[in-house]
Amino acid sequence: MQYLRKVLSELEKEMGVEHALASRRLYSHGAAVLYDYSPRDAETRELVEVLTKNQVFEKVAQDYLKLITFGSDDYASRLVLPITKRPVIEIDPKRAFGQPLFLKGGARMEDVLARFRAGEDLEEVAEDYGVPLPHVLDVIRAVIPAEAAA
Repeated sequence: MQYLRKVLSELEKEMGVEHALASRRLYSHGAAVLYDYSPRDAETRELVEVLTKNQVFEKVAQDYLKLITFGSDDYASRLVLPITKRPVIEIDPKRAFGQPLFLKGGARMEDVLARFRAGEDLEEVAEDYGVPLPHVLDVIRAVIPAEAAA
């Protein structure tokens, strides 16, 4: 989550992009967030990782790019968070008031993390919420070190 907060801050501060999560120019590639800097009428995208400013070749990344899902009203309706290598956590403003949820099982990420912090057995936590244990472990590995660094 810390990475995503930094990305959003960077987009809003440096580029004047308000409501960055609603932008059709935002992509995720694995755990990285990319922004398309190309002109709107360009045939190819100019994808740049937001924090490092490293350009990504579209043809190399194309199969792995995941665009935010937009609703019929053209606003972002769903985002799979790029905090893990595989898609594990999503944000959907129509579910759980936009809190991060596990794709499988639907548990709130914060509920699972709270039980981990309380020292509960991870296999039991995963079973209770119907979340695959590897997904619980992925999120813990992504979130806990980021919290410690903050």
